[in-house]
Amino acid sequence: MTSLDPLTALSPLDGRYHTQLDALRPFFSEFGLIHYRLQVEVAWLIHLSDTPSIKEIQPFTAATRAQLNLLVTQFGTQDAAEIKTHEKRTNHDVKALEYWMRERLANHPEILASMEFIHFGCTSEDINNLSHALMLAGACKSVLFPALDELIDHLHGLALEHAALPMLARTHGQTATPTTVGKELINVVARLQRQRQRLSHIELMGKFNGAVGNYNAHLSAYPSLDWPKIAEDFVTSLGLTFNPYTTQIEPHDALAELMQGFALTHTILIDLNRDLWGYISLGYFRQQPKAGEVGSSTMPHKVNPIDFENSEGNLGLANAVLGHLAEKLPISRWQRDLTDSTVLRNLGVGLGHGLLGYLSCLKGLKKLAVSPLQLSADLDHAWEVLAEPIQTVMRKHGMSNAYDRLKDMTRGQVMTRDMMLTFIQTLDLPEEDKQRLLSLTPATYTGLAESLTRAYHTPKRN
Repeated sequence: MTSLDPLTALSPLDGRYHTQLDALRPFFSEFGLIHYRLQVEVAWLIHLSDTPSIKEIQPFTAATRAQLNLLVTQFGTQDAAEIKTHEKRTNHDVKALEYWMRERLANHPEILASMEFIHFGCTSEDINNLSHALMLAGACKSVLFPALDELIDHLHGLALEHAALPMLARTHGQTATPTTVGKELINVVARLQRQRQRLSHIELMGKFNGAVGNYNAHLSAYPSLDWPKIAEDFVTSLGLTFNPYTTQIEPHDALAELMQGFALTHTILIDLNRDLWGYISLGYFRQQPKAGEVGSSTMPHKVNPIDFENSEGNLGLANAVLGHLAEKLPISRWQRDLTDSTVLRNLGVGLGHGLLGYLSCLKGLKKLAVSPLQLSADLDHAWEVLAEPIQTVMRKHGMSNAYDRLKDMTRGQVMTRDMMLTFIQTLDLPEEDKQRLLSLTPATYTGLAESLTRAYHTPKRN
């Protein structure tokens, strides 16, 4: 079996989930990598032609620049296949691209005169490190950040919608001080948005300094040129941050930071998925069923929280890959080994599972409906949570052993409204404080939950 088909794909990213990940393929497929390499090679050739101190290559005319740029913009899968044919002979992917470029441009007189400046002074890693940085920048801007933003914004909308809806909190799985549904969701929004801001501020770096980072070959040809400045101008022209100190490879520290940032974002989402799963189990949320869907092959009533489970599973897989990338990429034996090359080909695997996690979580959120009756019933069966405000007011007025008195009365006991009100009536408290305690219910004892929820504003995104 050699045909490629979603049903025969080895990875579910290209099989079961292929339609959900189409947007990532232009960036992280092998076609995408070759395409970005071509973009860098063409940009470097044009950059050299614009360097006045290099007399052997003249500034390209507008027509020649257009011809070179068409090579990039019209690049297709057939072109990539031709490069792969060259690679079978060269056993070297970047050199195969260089040979293909020479063939494609051989009939253009102006470029033909400058043919030897294709890949001039470059080691393969000069091309690759910029290509990987550009693909990550493009995927983040066009696909990953928009998907994450949509999830955060939808969650924020749900938080505002239910900012005032009281909910029994649970610490250690036990009844605890009430909160609101909105406040619990806005906590996650704030965490996710902080990571989103951090991700957007990570500067992807690039190097362009030759075989071991010292411009050796460059100086052998043009010893008087300021090659670090030429390289910096080129790298920054691509929208990347220049790294002047490297071995043969850019050390990938920024890539590791990015992977770690995504991994922490995913961990926060896993936490959200698990909490929502639990709240669905408690009946705080119900899932709106979709006509035709089946929850169980034998139990007709089931509406399972599969979207949150799918999200959790894919985010876990994402973090397994991203964790390895973050740990491995900054390490290279001496000036260069190839362990990073094969690992970097899995950027799309880690981030692809991450994208699936975002999409599944968002899909689940869009199916959620709050169950006010269940929320209210849970609160009404948890009058013991008012032990906290009662003992706090007692301590305010210097009443001895306030905490222990409430602990002895409520710990491990089923408390009712009448029991709590009767106890409050026995307290020698100022009338204002006593009346405030008597008017409290578990549903009204939510502190600043609503106002805190409404006060949060998503910062401006990059």
